[in-house]
Amino acid sequence: MNKVLPKLGKFFTTFVLCQSVGIIGAGFTAPMIDSWYNLLNKPWFTPPSWLFGPVWTLLYFLMGVSLYIIWTEVKPSKKRTQAMKLFFAQLGANLLWSLMFFGLQSPLLGFITIVAMWVLIALTKHAFMKLNKLAGWLLLPYLLWVSFATVLNTAILALN
Repeated sequence: MNKVLPKLGKFFTTFVLCQSVGIIGAGFTAPMIDSWYNLLNKPWFTPPSWLFGPVWTLLYFLMGVSLYIIWTEVKPSKKRTQAMKLFFAQLGANLLWSLMFFGLQSPLLGFITIVAMWVLIALTKHAFMKLNKLAGWLLLPYLLWVSFATVLNTAILALN
């Protein structure tokens, strides 16, 4: 029991941290969906707006589990510290993208941010894979979705 409570606390912390980024980002996103975003020219492969919420909720959950594994299953080391710093950097870039694209209504700033975010996610996944394979693999859906989102952001930028 002594080991269970701290692990539950860490799981709760990683879950709340990642979901909070999604909730804060949604604060920039949601008000713009029915106004500014709907007025943009979008490519034929744009998913319906209702799909983004469930996908991001799942991705933030997987990110939280991945971080939890690194935090609890990997012994403290310089490599673990670096990997966690990368994780927090990509998480910050994730939030920044919502601000740039939706908050500032700028597909260009969104594009610049999402490219940096993609690089940070790829670096984080690579660093996590070296420490714990499962933690690394849990970031693959996120990397794939952001790859698609980068193409979508690029297309919106080109069309507008």
